[in-house]
Amino acid sequence: MGVKDLKIAIFIPTYNAAKTLPIVIDRIPEKIKNSVSEILIADDASQDNTYLIGVGYKKLKGFRNLKIYHHKKNKGYGGNQKWAYNYCIKKGYDLVVMLHGDAQYAPEMIPKLLKPFEKGTTDMIFGSRITNNPIKGGMPIHKYIGNKALTWIENKVLDLKLSEYHSGYRIYNCKTLKKIPFNLCSNDFHFDTEILIQFKLAKLRINEMPIPTYYGDEKCHVNRFSYAINILKTLIQYWLHTKRINTYKKFELQEV
Repeated sequence: MGVKDLKIAIFIPTYNAAKTLPIVIDRIPEKIKNSVSEILIADDASQDNTYLIGVGYKKLKGFRNLKIYHHKKNKGYGGNQKWAYNYCIKKGYDLVVMLHGDAQYAPEMIPKLLKPFEKGTTDMIFGSRITNNPIKGGMPIHKYIGNKALTWIENKVLDLKLSEYHSGYRIYNCKTLKKIPFNLCSNDFHFDTEILIQFKLAKLRINEMPIPTYYGDEKCHVNRFSYAINILKTLIQYWLHTKRINTYKKFELQEV
């Protein structure tokens, strides 16, 4: 099954990304732009003119499948994803690609990331920065060490062998999303870890692929300390749930 046979949405979550948004869209391969069902920009109550930049870009380029939405109230990183995934499920799309609007992830990688879905060998895939020399790509050393440390803990607790858990470059099968309670996940940045745990509990196929790393001058909106604490809390909840010491609805899944 090729890309043209799949109904695909590219979801671009944005927050104060006025400078980088046009660059991100420009870098999406033309073949992908022309074949996807929709490029969905979801502006999460930005304080700059991200939304207007998106609207102006659409008028300038004349993309029929480019749609821009503006949340009047900030939903949070996870909340924005929930909104987008529910939207894509309702639209009947087969796949949803999450590509951040801050230009830290390479849009040129979309065709390669789609390959496992074309072959029917995965239910979700994420681009791993850790397997492709992230320091050379500008990842600060403290972020690299923090990523590696958290990933080691997560692999031990979850009994997985992933190179990282913290990449925001992901593709999900919408039919699979429909079967898991992702709406019960956090509205914060650790949404990505919680939904990955849901995929594991449902015994769904999780793949990763090396991607290049790019760190520019964009401001990071993640509080690293709070993020790490939330990840550890999530792992404790998972452990308590699997040991039947406590129950959490977000982790009440059966094999899909």
